[in-house]
Amino acid sequence: MASDRIDLGKWEWTRQPAAYSIGSGRLEVITKPHTDLWQRTYYHFRNDSAPLFQTRTREKFFSFTVKTAFESKRRFDQCGVVMYLDSENWLKGSVEYENDTFQHLGSVVTNHGYSDWATTAIDASVKSMWYRLSRRADDFRIECSSDGVHFSQMRVCHMWEAADEIRFGVYACSPEDSSFKAVFTDMELTQCRWPAHDGQPPDEDG
Repeated sequence: MASDRIDLGKWEWTRQPAAYSIGSGRLEVITKPHTDLWQRTYYHFRNDSAPLFQTRTREKFFSFTVKTAFESKRRFDQCGVVMYLDSENWLKGSVEYENDTFQHLGSVVTNHGYSDWATTAIDASVKSMWYRLSRRADDFRIECSSDGVHFSQMRVCHMWEAADEIRFGVYACSPEDSSFKAVFTDMELTQCRWPAHDGQPPDEDG
């Protein structure tokens, strides 16, 4: 895999948003109110209603890059990159609106029905973010960038159920009574840009 042009016509919806349009490598989404992804931890509720637009692959080593632009305005409005296998096994990276002062740039990893959430605060004026999702077998890395050139690591994680075919792509949702526009562009699928670890060797048992 060198660099594959992404054909969004071959992607699939898992739940559709309120509205969407696709054209020339661009996806525009209008979110539906009361849609979200979360499983159990701390909040004790289970939300599995966010629209997801994904493709399938058995490729074990790759990187997927996408630029997001968003007009979020209500608490928890969010959009970003996603790898969704089923309701209890998925990961996502996004900017989640909080108030007119700050937002949460973060990631959620859900394994076997329990979610965790790691965040950092960014200014509420940020309305665009790049993400890069990389796979090395059943391990994954999410990175973010403000310019699409310089990426910073957000998360490294293991996905227990990602042994073979996976689905990955983008999502946008509005957990509260809200709706906003999210635009996804500059999508690229390349060879894995997450290099193998060059430090301590792995243990002999794996």
